[in-house]
Amino acid sequence: MKPALINAHAQQVLQAVQGTPASHGHTTDLAITRSWRRCLDQHQLDPASRREPNVVEHPRLQDHRAPLEHIISVAHWQMSSLHQQLGRDGHVVLLTDARGVAIDSVFNESERAEFQRSGLWLGSVWSEDCEGTNGVGTCLIERQHVTIRRDEHFRGKHVGLTCSASPIFAANGELLAVLNLSSVREEQSLQQHFKAMALTSLTANLIESCYFLGHDPQRYLLRFHPEAGFVGLLGEGLLSFDESVRICSVNQAALDLLGLSRDQVVGQSLTMLLETPIDQVVSQASAQPSVCWPMRLVDGRLLYGQLREPLRQMPSVTPAIPNINDVHVCLEDPRLQRGFARALRVLERDVPVFLQGETGTGKEAFSAALHRASSRASQPFVAINCAAIPETLIESELFGYRGGSFTGARKDGMIGKLEQAHGGILFLDEIADMPLALQTRLLRVLEEREVVPLGGTTARPLDIRLISASHQNLQTCVAEGRFREDLFYRIAGFAVQLPPLRERSDKGRLLDLLLREETKGARVRLEAGVRESLLAHPWPGNVRQLRTCLRTLVALALEGRVTLDDLAELLPATPATVALAENPLGVSERQTLLTLIEAEHWHIARVAARLGISRNTLYRKLRQHGISRPG
Repeated sequence: MKPALINAHAQQVLQAVQGTPASHGHTTDLAITRSWRRCLDQHQLDPASRREPNVVEHPRLQDHRAPLEHIISVAHWQMSSLHQQLGRDGHVVLLTDARGVAIDSVFNESERAEFQRSGLWLGSVWSEDCEGTNGVGTCLIERQHVTIRRDEHFRGKHVGLTCSASPIFAANGELLAVLNLSSVREEQSLQQHFKAMALTSLTANLIESCYFLGHDPQRYLLRFHPEAGFVGLLGEGLLSFDESVRICSVNQAALDLLGLSRDQVVGQSLTMLLETPIDQVVSQASAQPSVCWPMRLVDGRLLYGQLREPLRQMPSVTPAIPNINDVHVCLEDPRLQRGFARALRVLERDVPVFLQGETGTGKEAFSAALHRASSRASQPFVAINCAAIPETLIESELFGYRGGSFTGARKDGMIGKLEQAHGGILFLDEIADMPLALQTRLLRVLEEREVVPLGGTTARPLDIRLISASHQNLQTCVAEGRFREDLFYRIAGFAVQLPPLRERSDKGRLLDLLLREETKGARVRLEAGVRESLLAHPWPGNVRQLRTCLRTLVALALEGRVTLDDLAELLPATPATVALAENPLGVSERQTLLTLIEAEHWHIARVAARLGISRNTLYRKLRQHGISRPG
């Protein structure tokens, strides 16, 4: 921003604080005026200062992130959804800690430089004593949602921003974090302004509720509302209590519904609130409550509630990496190790896990390893590939059917995959390919924890832990109307990105393990250069392609020797220098795609063949790089 404009804004701030009407008619918002006075009197800030925002160094940033990992993992998907709903361009979503340090962010990568110039990036400090009146800093002090529009900022340097910020509270009422939406666009319309405010506040409430629901599984959790249909939705009261029915924590919605303060509730007996006998309430507890029942307060009001019972025993499972000698999985890459350990922790708390990764990266092997390391290792692990089953059959495969319920059905019926996984873990691979109508039914099953076979009328209880996976970007599928948004939020409790083989640091170890499996104890020796060439190859088909290649090489080996000639027949571009030249996706993917696709006159099958990838993968890469056929 030009110095003259910054100085003009500073003059307006000083006039407003001194009670002199500003030449351009400044804000009359008392919260803004209070903040400006604090900035001048307490923080001794200069509204005309052009210094850059403070940014903490990476080691210190990790110190700020570490205590809030649980919030970050809950919040990131909601932040991405907020960013998407507002059209992505021109917006950045920040999550800060209670000291105003940005610990997570969502924005368009193409706009990174613009947001960094505005100080909107990881590690930036937005406390009021550092940056003056702004969404994050003022929200931290006011402890409520605030919106700071352009010249309402204290510092003239920030008048190009519009910020909406909402606080996120812990179950004990402590201010944990702030969710902030900033826009660098020109002045927004009133409609856009109110939409941003509402969505930011709604998203913060969602994050807060999700955190409350998972923060203390060893205690009873009571969900309630005066309307039965609102239990399980935003606005419901949440209250936890222990075995002695002492209230341990409560959310703000519960306090509002009860008409009491936190001090009047926390630490008291639940009997102080309820006229309904407490043993009658506790008798309604279940691990997965789905039915609302009435309960009466001591003041005579009727509420409807659900009660989740405590997790009686934490599983005696150490979230460690499975035996690395297990040929079905290799997890020496640090990213895979961390992703596995965290996925196992949340899966044990019945949080759905979503695996994202290119075709062939080993999503099913990863999920099977989670099953073997979990407390349900002795229970079923049922995998179903939603893309490999004809659309006409996938419903009966998942839900099963009664005998004679349709033409061609078995006389005695069939148990579906969902019921087969009862008590264990269900893995839904390529879930993005599930038909929309079936997505609706799956969502209902996951919410109600019961399943009705095709042609049946009686619901059967269902106890499953869910892992799903896709090589597609589910948020893009939601935006394109190919995947239900509500199902996306239901299955994407915790996401793990599986790196492609070409990026893994444990490629050598993985190659050795796969080769040992394919030789089945036979002695096979790789001649000089073969192993190096295998490791240098970009492997567009990832682990699946590597395994197939090794199986073929073992079959071709004469006298137990794999030669470079054998390899050249399968992978003509094996030496590292040739691999990069002839498979130039490793150099400049977008430019290579453009060059090849023009050379082949948009003949997709031929381009895919030249790159050694499937047509579906090629189409996905074209979408990723924004390449479309002209005309």
